[in-house]
Amino acid sequence: MLYLVRHAKAGSRSQWVGDDRPRPLTDAGRMQALLLADLLGPVAAGELVSSPYLRCIQTIEPLGERVGRAVRADDRLAEDTGFEGALELLSTLPDGSVLCSHGDVIPATIGALERRGCVIRNEPDWRKASTWVITRTDGGEFTDASVWPPPER
Repeated sequence: MLYLVRHAKAGSRSQWVGDDRPRPLTDAGRMQALLLADLLGPVAAGELVSSPYLRCIQTIEPLGERVGRAVRADDRLAEDTGFEGALELLSTLPDGSVLCSHGDVIPATIGALERRGCVIRNEPDWRKASTWVITRTDGGEFTDASVWPPPER
């Protein structure tokens, strides 16, 4: 299985001045990141790959600390990049990998998986800190996906 996480709650885009890449998580977002580390820690056996945007990196950094692995930034998960790069990563990363991206990339990626025959098992949840669990065969075919809601304390 692979895990595709939407970044946790970040500061307001409309109130942020300048380049959006360094916009950080809010206090609520940092709490979501810690809860995601609790949730994903037992299953995160692969790589940790994130959009280079700070809010994405911060979302899975606590998981990286928990499992003793660094988070690798990859431009293919950045905003406004479409689904092709995310699909490529999902196709090549080892099982148990956790990827973190944005609210435009994730729906496009799930839609592309569905068009390729992947069965979506529950109602989509696009909220911040939601996690898509994606199953693929040993041959690399994506068979089904379901989404976990954002973790709550």
